[in-house]
Amino acid sequence: MIPDWLHLLAIVMILSGVTSFTLLLVTVIYRPQHMAIMNVVWPVTGLYAGPLALWGYYRYGSLARDDIARAAMERGEPMPHKERTPFWASVGKGATHCGAGCTIADIIAETVAYLFPVVAVLFGYKILFAEKIFAVWIFDYVLALLIGIAFQYASLKPMNPEMTRVEALKSAIKADVLSLTAWQIGMYGSIAVAHFIVFASLLGVSIDPSMPEFWASMQIAMICGFATAFPVNRWLIRKGLKERM
Repeated sequence: MIPDWLHLLAIVMILSGVTSFTLLLVTVIYRPQHMAIMNVVWPVTGLYAGPLALWGYYRYGSLARDDIARAAMERGEPMPHKERTPFWASVGKGATHCGAGCTIADIIAETVAYLFPVVAVLFGYKILFAEKIFAVWIFDYVLALLIGIAFQYASLKPMNPEMTRVEALKSAIKADVLSLTAWQIGMYGSIAVAHFIVFASLLGVSIDPSMPEFWASMQIAMICGFATAFPVNRWLIRKGLKERM
């Protein structure tokens, strides 16, 4: 049985994420980012990181507003977000860029698999896996990879107009596969602990997407994904395989 305090905590976490998402969405609508894809990344980051995402945006993300960047370009000056964002914060932004694709994919995959159980069967449930969760992970990973590469392409091509579409796509694949895989490792590890140990073993319950505990656990999993993706993004940026943001 799930304790009342844990149920209430899950609801508070979800409300915090939704509130942060809404505030960031309104902010980027009225003050869009210079890199268009970040208008998606920041609100989605708010869904799982809550107040941390708000702090990250107002501390560093706001430096990359389109009006600020264009004003600097017109004066012939470096764009503030390139000059005043420390390296670690750029790495963090790169990780959230990857994480936004993972988050969107996870919401879609988990919801679709819950509403249409046959989807899990198509990805190996009862054939390759005794546990449905593993089949949904495969579905989630494939979807996250496709969305992640699209996100990476959307940031690479505008910053490198001299690249052909094929070259930009190849670079996007190189930059995203390692980062996304690192994110998924941290995310899946956290989900496994929540699913098999905390809820199944300790509390004796099974959670699903109809429950707030499920999505609160997913918020924690995304933060764990950020932690495992951060060092990989640091390496990718230093090697020049991923653009500094």
